[in-house]
Amino acid sequence: MFGRRTAPLDAPETAAKPAAAQRKPASVAKPKPAAAAPAKKAPPSAAPPRIAAPANDGGEKAQPVEIGGRSDEYFQTKTTIFNALIDTIDLSQLSQLDSDTAAEEIRDIVNEIISIKNVQMSISEQESLLQDICNDVLGYGPLEPLLARDDIADIMVNGSSRVFIEVGGKIQLTNVRFRDNAQLMNICQRIVSQVGRRVDEASPICDARLPDGSRVNVIAPPLSIDGAALTIRKFKKDKLRMTDLVNFGSISPEGAKVLEIIGACRINTLISGGTGSGKTTLLNCMTGFIELDERVITCEDAAELQLQQPHVVRLETRPPNLEGQGEVTMRDLVKNCLRMRPERIIVGEVRGPEAFDLLQAMNTGHDGSMGTLHANSPREGLQRVESMITMGGYNLPSKTIREMIVGSIDVVIQAARLRDGSRRITHITEVLGTEGDTIITQDLFVYDMEAGEDENGGIIGRHKSTGIARPAFWDRARYYGREADLATALDAAAE
Repeated sequence: MFGRRTAPLDAPETAAKPAAAQRKPASVAKPKPAAAAPAKKAPPSAAPPRIAAPANDGGEKAQPVEIGGRSDEYFQTKTTIFNALIDTIDLSQLSQLDSDTAAEEIRDIVNEIISIKNVQMSISEQESLLQDICNDVLGYGPLEPLLARDDIADIMVNGSSRVFIEVGGKIQLTNVRFRDNAQLMNICQRIVSQVGRRVDEASPICDARLPDGSRVNVIAPPLSIDGAALTIRKFKKDKLRMTDLVNFGSISPEGAKVLEIIGACRINTLISGGTGSGKTTLLNCMTGFIELDERVITCEDAAELQLQQPHVVRLETRPPNLEGQGEVTMRDLVKNCLRMRPERIIVGEVRGPEAFDLLQAMNTGHDGSMGTLHANSPREGLQRVESMITMGGYNLPSKTIREMIVGSIDVVIQAARLRDGSRRITHITEVLGTEGDTIITQDLFVYDMEAGEDENGGIIGRHKSTGIARPAFWDRARYYGREADLATALDAAAE
């Protein structure tokens, strides 16, 4: 039981005390909720809800996607009741209760406030209000209905009144909004504090994650001018497998078989692609082919990989503290991995000098290591690796770096999000060697988009083999007894 504030309230004398208030123990005073400004009556349930249309910066007004059917009057009523609730409860005692008990107490008090203020609401509206206020106090507030939907890939909050979602590869404005920027900032702090991080004026940029592994980025004022900017990359509750990617058309069945062989035969792999192209999802699928008896160590800025093997060690970087001390970088993690007897090292995203340490691990006995990076093509991905090593301060000739890249990386897989919102694996490319100062690559599979578009604007394309019958990793496949499967997949793709 959490305490209530004991200040007398200005409630009407004729208001009856709800049963919830009578259930309180004798040790706790039974005050009535604090009075607030008179509540505006909510519209009757028969009236269709109106969608609040935030002002659009462009010439046309974007029609927001309706989430939950909330009207302007509903938000005003909710604000009035929420303010009365905050004046009534003792948040310090509330924090000592488990979530279920706290939610029960909040619902009792909100019902009491609704009765005292004589707010006219339908049963469904009242239930929605109770749930929303519980979410505001205990959960992630207006984000809860968005997080519950499995078809949403990204949630983008641009200040308190502009919330966008990505569904099916397309970004849409919603009618979801926060009370003010203070509530948005409070929810951002609630999210990042769960993983031991903080976001405030002194540290306005933060990477974090939700309990389900969804990636979170927050950038707060004064860097974000119009209120905190919160971005959530959601993970599906049901983890995708390679068969799901085949069903979605992201890769052909023959290409999926080749990727399975690449993952199972411990071939060093780099996955490149743009933002939101599905790199992490593909990496998760590739790890599904790792043998159960292998020791795998993952290194990430915010832990989001979801490996299913029993012998996995998950490592995560750490930002500096208030004094600027205690930072643990990705390079520190990758270097420490080499002392942990790994069989495979998986780096969630290669973005700095840790690329050098990952390449060293790949060509010194840790075959089958994997990583992702941002690039628009396989060749650009290799060039980015070279640039990251150079920016790390290594005084090495370009030829030496390229020879290291060729000796470490066997395959580059390119993922892309096309203009129709679909995600496709566009290249499966081998790294063969160097010729002079140039890295030589060859494509095994490419995605051909020459067929044009359908009537709905979707791109019509197909995955096709380039006709390579014996890829460079043929001997590795034969070592693991998978050369027959590899030959069958390549032959089927060439037909």
